[in-house]
Amino acid sequence: MTILHPLVALFPFDLSLDNAVQNNKTRLRSVAKCSHGYECPEVVSRADWGAQSPRAILPMHVPVPYILIHHTYIPKSCNTSSSCVAAMQSMQNHHKDRLGWNDIGYNFAVGGDGHVYEGRGWDIVGAHSPSFNNISIGICLIGDYTSELPSTTMLNLTMELLRCATSRGSVQTDYKLLGHRQVRDTQCPGDVLFEEIKKWEHWDPYLNIIPRS
Repeated sequence: MTILHPLVALFPFDLSLDNAVQNNKTRLRSVAKCSHGYECPEVVSRADWGAQSPRAILPMHVPVPYILIHHTYIPKSCNTSSSCVAAMQSMQNHHKDRLGWNDIGYNFAVGGDGHVYEGRGWDIVGAHSPSFNNISIGICLIGDYTSELPSTTMLNLTMELLRCATSRGSVQTDYKLLGHRQVRDTQCPGDVLFEEIKKWEHWDPYLNIIPRS
Protein backbone atom coordinates (compact mmCIF):
# COMPACT_ATOMS: atom_id res chain seq x y z
CA MET A 1 0.00 0.00 0.00
CA THR A 2 1.28 3.44 -0.93
CA ILE A 3 0.79 6.29 1.53
CA LEU A 4 0.65 9.67 -0.16
CA HIS A 5 -0.60 11.58 2.85
CA PRO A 6 0.22 10.80 6.47
CA LEU A 7 -3.48 10.84 7.30
CA VAL A 8 -4.82 9.09 4.25
CA ALA A 9 -4.15 5.50 3.19
CA LEU A 10 -4.65 4.80 -0.49
CA PHE A 11 -5.67 1.59 -2.18
CA PRO A 12 -3.11 0.29 -4.69
CA PHE A 13 -3.76 1.26 -8.28
CA ASP A 14 -3.51 -0.94 -11.33
CA LEU A 15 -0.67 0.28 -13.53
CA SER A 16 -2.82 -0.54 -16.54
CA LEU A 17 -4.34 2.90 -15.95
CA ASP A 18 -1.22 4.40 -17.53
CA ASN A 19 -1.89 2.43 -20.71
CA ALA A 20 -5.56 3.37 -20.58
CA VAL A 21 -4.68 7.06 -20.48
CA GLN A 22 -2.32 6.75 -23.40
CA ASN A 23 -4.51 4.46 -25.50
CA ASN A 24 -7.89 6.02 -24.80
CA LYS A 25 -7.30 9.75 -24.58
CA THR A 26 -10.80 10.57 -25.69
CA ARG A 27 -12.10 8.92 -22.53
CA LEU A 28 -9.54 10.12 -19.98
CA ARG A 29 -8.70 13.52 -21.44
CA SER A 30 -10.82 16.27 -22.93
CA VAL A 31 -9.74 19.31 -24.87
CA ALA A 32 -11.57 22.40 -23.69
CA LYS A 33 -12.21 24.17 -26.96
CA CYS A 34 -15.22 26.44 -27.08
CA SER A 35 -17.17 28.34 -29.67
CA HIS A 36 -15.21 31.49 -28.81
CA GLY A 37 -12.18 29.92 -30.47
CA TYR A 38 -9.81 29.65 -27.53
CA GLU A 39 -8.19 26.37 -26.69
CA CYS A 40 -7.24 25.19 -23.23
CA PRO A 41 -4.86 22.48 -22.05
CA GLU A 42 -6.19 18.96 -22.08
CA VAL A 43 -7.82 18.17 -18.76
CA VAL A 44 -8.43 14.89 -16.95
CA SER A 45 -12.02 15.20 -15.79
CA ARG A 46 -13.25 14.47 -12.28
CA ALA A 47 -15.02 11.37 -13.52
CA ASP A 48 -11.83 10.07 -15.09
CA TRP A 49 -9.73 10.37 -11.94
CA GLY A 50 -12.51 8.87 -9.84
CA ALA A 51 -13.55 11.92 -7.83
CA GLN A 52 -16.21 11.66 -5.16
CA SER A 53 -19.25 13.86 -5.62
CA PRO A 54 -18.96 17.22 -3.83
CA ARG A 55 -21.15 17.85 -0.81
CA ALA A 56 -22.08 21.25 -2.23
CA ILE A 57 -21.20 23.49 -5.17
CA LEU A 58 -20.96 27.26 -4.88
CA PRO A 59 -20.83 29.10 -8.22
CA MET A 60 -18.23 31.86 -8.47
CA HIS A 61 -18.99 35.33 -9.75
CA VAL A 62 -16.62 35.75 -12.68
CA PRO A 63 -14.33 37.17 -13.87
CA VAL A 64 -12.26 37.11 -10.68
CA PRO A 65 -9.22 39.33 -10.06
CA TYR A 66 -6.72 36.74 -8.79
CA ILE A 67 -5.07 33.42 -9.55
CA LEU A 68 -3.22 31.72 -6.69
CA ILE A 69 -0.44 29.19 -7.18
CA HIS A 70 0.06 26.33 -4.71
CA HIS A 71 2.12 23.18 -4.30
CA THR A 72 0.88 20.12 -2.47
CA TYR A 73 4.06 19.42 -0.44
CA ILE A 74 2.24 16.15 0.36
CA PRO A 75 1.31 14.21 -1.79
CA LYS A 76 4.75 14.03 -3.34
CA SER A 77 5.29 14.63 -7.03
CA CYS A 78 3.75 12.13 -9.43
CA ASN A 79 5.20 11.06 -12.76
CA THR A 80 2.70 8.48 -14.00
CA SER A 81 -1.01 8.68 -14.63
CA SER A 82 -1.72 6.12 -11.92
CA SER A 83 0.32 7.96 -9.30
CA CYS A 84 -1.25 11.32 -10.20
CA VAL A 85 -4.74 9.82 -9.98
CA ALA A 86 -3.76 8.44 -6.58
CA ALA A 87 -2.55 11.89 -5.53
CA MET A 88 -5.82 13.52 -6.61
CA GLN A 89 -7.87 10.96 -4.70
CA SER A 90 -5.62 11.35 -1.66
CA MET A 91 -6.09 15.12 -1.66
CA GLN A 92 -9.84 14.88 -2.04
CA ASN A 93 -10.08 12.30 0.74
CA HIS A 94 -8.01 14.47 3.06
CA HIS A 95 -9.89 17.66 2.26
CA LYS A 96 -13.35 16.11 2.56
CA ASP A 97 -12.93 13.42 5.19
CA ARG A 98 -10.29 14.95 7.45
CA LEU A 99 -10.85 18.68 7.03
CA GLY A 100 -14.60 18.55 6.45
CA TRP A 101 -14.58 20.58 3.25
CA ASN A 102 -17.17 20.15 0.52
CA ASP A 103 -14.64 18.89 -2.01
CA ILE A 104 -10.99 18.97 -3.01
CA GLY A 105 -9.83 22.51 -2.35
CA TYR A 106 -8.18 23.43 -5.65
CA ASN A 107 -9.80 24.35 -8.94
CA PHE A 108 -7.10 22.54 -10.91
CA ALA A 109 -3.97 20.50 -10.27
CA VAL A 110 -0.99 19.95 -12.56
CA GLY A 111 0.75 16.58 -12.50
CA GLY A 112 4.22 15.47 -13.46
CA ASP A 113 2.67 13.02 -15.92
CA GLY A 114 1.92 15.93 -18.24
CA HIS A 115 -1.77 16.26 -17.41
CA VAL A 116 -3.94 18.97 -15.91
CA TYR A 117 -6.48 17.51 -13.49
CA GLU A 118 -9.89 19.01 -12.83
CA GLY A 119 -10.41 19.83 -9.16
CA ARG A 120 -13.49 21.91 -8.51
CA GLY A 121 -13.16 23.17 -12.05
CA TRP A 122 -13.98 26.47 -13.71
CA ASP A 123 -16.14 29.09 -12.07
CA ILE A 124 -16.64 27.19 -8.80
CA VAL A 125 -15.56 28.63 -5.44
CA GLY A 126 -12.64 26.64 -4.06
CA ALA A 127 -11.20 26.11 -0.59
CA HIS A 128 -7.52 26.90 -1.02
CA SER A 129 -6.99 30.39 0.44
CA PRO A 130 -9.32 31.83 3.11
CA SER A 131 -10.57 35.32 2.18
CA PHE A 132 -9.56 34.66 -1.43
CA ASN A 133 -11.59 31.57 -2.24
CA ASN A 134 -14.46 33.45 -3.86
CA ILE A 135 -12.26 35.89 -5.77
CA SER A 136 -9.56 33.62 -7.15
CA ILE A 137 -8.77 30.44 -9.03
CA GLY A 138 -6.52 28.04 -7.15
CA ILE A 139 -4.01 26.06 -9.22
CA CYS A 140 -1.88 23.47 -7.47
CA LEU A 141 1.27 21.81 -8.79
CA ILE A 142 1.50 18.32 -7.35
CA GLY A 143 4.72 17.91 -5.38
CA ASP A 144 7.12 19.70 -3.04
CA TYR A 145 8.86 22.62 -4.72
CA THR A 146 10.78 23.97 -1.76
CA SER A 147 14.18 23.08 -3.19
CA GLU A 148 13.53 22.14 -6.81
CA LEU A 149 11.47 23.36 -9.74
CA PRO A 150 8.58 21.47 -11.27
CA SER A 151 9.35 20.05 -14.69
CA THR A 152 9.30 22.31 -17.73
CA THR A 153 6.19 20.46 -18.88
CA MET A 154 4.39 21.26 -15.62
CA LEU A 155 5.37 24.91 -15.79
CA ASN A 156 4.25 25.20 -19.41
CA LEU A 157 0.92 23.53 -18.64
CA THR A 158 0.37 25.93 -15.77
CA MET A 159 1.04 28.93 -17.99
CA GLU A 160 -1.33 27.53 -20.62
CA LEU A 161 -3.98 27.21 -17.94
CA LEU A 162 -3.45 30.85 -16.94
CA ARG A 163 -3.95 31.98 -20.54
CA CYS A 164 -7.00 29.78 -20.83
CA ALA A 165 -8.53 31.32 -17.70
CA THR A 166 -8.27 34.76 -19.26
CA SER A 167 -9.51 33.68 -22.68
CA ARG A 168 -12.62 31.99 -21.34
CA GLY A 169 -13.48 34.96 -19.13
CA SER A 170 -12.95 33.27 -15.77
CA VAL A 171 -10.40 35.88 -14.65
CA GLN A 172 -10.03 39.53 -15.45
CA THR A 173 -7.61 40.40 -18.24
CA ASP A 174 -5.54 42.39 -15.74
CA TYR A 175 -5.67 39.68 -13.05
CA LYS A 176 -3.01 39.44 -10.36
CA LEU A 177 -0.96 36.27 -9.99
CA LEU A 178 0.00 35.39 -6.42
CA GLY A 179 1.79 32.69 -4.51
CA HIS A 180 -0.19 31.22 -1.62
CA ARG A 181 2.35 32.61 0.88
CA GLN A 182 1.44 36.16 -0.12
CA VAL A 183 -2.01 35.80 1.41
CA ARG A 184 -1.49 33.14 4.07
CA ASP A 185 1.15 32.29 6.68
CA THR A 186 2.57 29.32 4.79
CA GLN A 187 5.64 28.27 2.84
CA CYS A 188 3.44 27.30 -0.12
CA PRO A 189 4.11 27.16 -3.08
CA GLY A 190 7.69 26.35 -2.05
CA ASP A 191 10.70 28.66 -2.23
CA VAL A 192 11.91 27.63 -5.67
CA LEU A 193 8.50 27.65 -7.35
CA PHE A 194 7.69 31.00 -5.76
CA GLU A 195 10.87 32.50 -7.20
CA GLU A 196 9.86 31.12 -10.60
CA ILE A 197 6.37 32.61 -10.67
CA LYS A 198 7.82 36.00 -9.79
CA LYS A 199 9.10 36.04 -13.38
CA TRP A 200 5.67 35.39 -14.89
CA GLU A 201 3.37 37.94 -16.42
CA HIS A 202 0.73 39.24 -14.00
CA TRP A 203 2.68 38.38 -10.83
CA ASP A 204 1.94 41.08 -8.25
CA PRO A 205 4.90 41.96 -5.99
CA TYR A 206 2.90 44.52 -4.04
CA LEU A 207 0.20 42.34 -2.52
CA ASN A 208 1.76 40.66 0.49
CA ILE A 209 -0.75 40.34 3.29
CA ILE A 210 1.52 38.13 5.38
CA PRO A 211 4.84 39.82 6.33
CA ARG A 212 7.79 37.59 5.54
CA SER A 213 11.13 37.78 7.34
